[in-house]
Amino acid sequence: MIEKLSEKDIRALRIGGVCAIAILVFVVASMFYDRWSQARASLAKEKAKLDLIDVDKAKQAGLMSIVPVFEMPQEEETQKFLFRNKFNEQLKKAGINSEPLQVLPGSKSKLAGYKSLRLKCKAKCSLTKVLDLLADLNKNPYLVGIEELRIKTDPKKPRDVELELTVSTFVLSKADKI
Repeated sequence: MIEKLSEKDIRALRIGGVCAIAILVFVVASMFYDRWSQARASLAKEKAKLDLIDVDKAKQAGLMSIVPVFEMPQEEETQKFLFRNKFNEQLKKAGINSEPLQVLPGSKSKLAGYKSLRLKCKAKCSLTKVLDLLADLNKNPYLVGIEELRIKTDPKKPRDVELELTVSTFVLSKADKI
């Protein structure tokens, strides 16, 4: 049948075939282009959300400075040593000379697997040193809380105070150890 066609007819069939293929390529390409446009729009939207969240380095450092640091509890002896050393460092940094720290008996905490360990500090110092210590306590990664704080002033020396401070940490309970 192709043998009966003239050169003009063959040329018209070739041009028609090329046009049909071009139309199919155009349809498929336009579908991919639509998906690509949607993906770009979605990406731009997500980048805009990230830009809202993104904070400059100075602001981020300021936010991180007010978040307390915390280390996970360890076995009792290790935690006691780490907590006592860090608390002693904080006392020295504040300029407080205290009596030796007393380790108070631990009590079982409401959290399964943990006990509470408390340290009691007695010292005589100025009120400003006490306030410096209290401001710096949140930097102790082992501190859970301040259990007791007593400040007594001496009427003869109003600038000097007697400090009794009890702080606590969590330790792993041997009975409930994982």
